[in-house]
Amino acid sequence: MTISEILKKFNIAISAEQIAKLDKYYKLLVEWNEKMNLTAITDYDEVLVKHFADSIIGLPYFSGKCLDVGAGAGFPSVPLVIMGVNNFLCADSLEKRIKFLNEVKNELQLNFDTLHIRAEDMGKGAYRESFDTVTARAVANTVTLSEYLLPLVKLGGKAVLYKGGDIDEEISGARYAIGLLGGKIDKIEKYEFMGLKRSLVIISKVKPTPNAYPRGGNKPKNQPLLGKK
Repeated sequence: MTISEILKKFNIAISAEQIAKLDKYYKLLVEWNEKMNLTAITDYDEVLVKHFADSIIGLPYFSGKCLDVGAGAGFPSVPLVIMGVNNFLCADSLEKRIKFLNEVKNELQLNFDTLHIRAEDMGKGAYRESFDTVTARAVANTVTLSEYLLPLVKLGGKAVLYKGGDIDEEISGARYAIGLLGGKIDKIEKYEFMGLKRSLVIISKVKPTPNAYPRGGNKPKNQPLLGKK
C-alpha cells in the first residue's frame, strides 16, 4: 500500500511533490543514520508507514505556532512541514540531531526553525506558554511528557501526543499530572493501519501551569507526578 493510499483512509491528500520530498528526506535519514543513531528503522517501506504516515495522520490537529519537543530525526514535525504546516520549531537536547534537521531543512528547502535546548530549560524561559500546538512522538510516559509539554502550551492551545495503541492504563495514571499542570484531556483517537495500533492524545490547556513546573534535574522522568488512583 502506498503512502497516498494509507493517508486517503484518513481523508488526507498528498501530492507528488510532497511524496518526492519525503523520498529525499528518507535518503538523508539513511545517509546520516550511518554516522549517528537517528532511527532503528531504515527499510523504506517501514519508514514510510511507521515514521512518515504515522506522523502525518496527526495533521488535522496542528495549527498556529507549533513546537516539536525532542524532535530527534524530525518526527512528527518534518513530515508535517512537508504537508504544509507552517511556523514549526524543532527543539532537541542533542546538537548533532539539530545539525541533521538543519541539513534536511536546507536540502528540502523547508520552512521551519531549530533550537538546541533541553525541554525542562525551555519550559522555564522565554518560550513558556507561548505555543498554540506542542507535540512529542517520544517513548516517555504520558506523565513525564505532560510535565515537559504543558508548560510550553499557551492558554487555549493544545498538546498532541503520539502514543501506542494500548494506553488506557497509562492515561489513567496521567490524569492527576495533566490536571495539575493546567491541562484537560480533550480527545483520545485510536486508529490502526498496516497492522500498527496507535493513539493520538489531545490535551487542551485550560489553566496556567504552576511556576514550579517543569522541575529540573530529570525529575519529570525519575520522580513522575503520580497522584492517588
